[in-house]
Amino acid sequence: MRQPETLVRVFTARLMIKPYGKGSFMAIDIGISEEDRKSIVDGLSRLLSDTYVLYLKTHNFHWNVTGPSFRTLHLMFEEQYNELALAVDSIAERIRALGFPAPGSYAFYARHSSIKEEEGVPPADEMIRQLVQGQEAVVRTARSIFPVVDKVSDEPTADLLTQRMQVHEKTAWMLRVLLDGN
Repeated sequence: MRQPETLVRVFTARLMIKPYGKGSFMAIDIGISEEDRKSIVDGLSRLLSDTYVLYLKTHNFHWNVTGPSFRTLHLMFEEQYNELALAVDSIAERIRALGFPAPGSYAFYARHSSIKEEEGVPPADEMIRQLVQGQEAVVRTARSIFPVVDKVSDEPTADLLTQRMQVHEKTAWMLRVLLDGN
């Protein structure tokens, strides 16, 4: 029994391809092999996981921060989680542009993130400390993807990684200053 062309999804060994037109498939030919694109996507999926878990943690802290610096931290955390929400979309869209489905479940993110979830409500200084660690974890994850990206001259992904690293390094610095003044 043949399924309608618009609903068919064909899975190759490593790549999900959607049909383009009746009975035909459009291959991705961007000068990067499927195997290398898959390696890049594996890294980007870890980056997406870290970014999403950091987004959720930052949003949690925005809602629950208390103390004398409440207003400052509440607003700062809001700016940070809004920026992270946009980052999640950019990373997922890059995964799609490379020809793979973007992971979209919290179960996947929890399994693949290097950032630990916070289920409680720590004091404000511990929130800041955890967010510094989270920002730095995202930088390390982004940096770890560069070898394969550089090997195949994937400049769009390199640009995305560089932008993400700049944002996270600056945010970690701004948070760190709140803890130690340096």
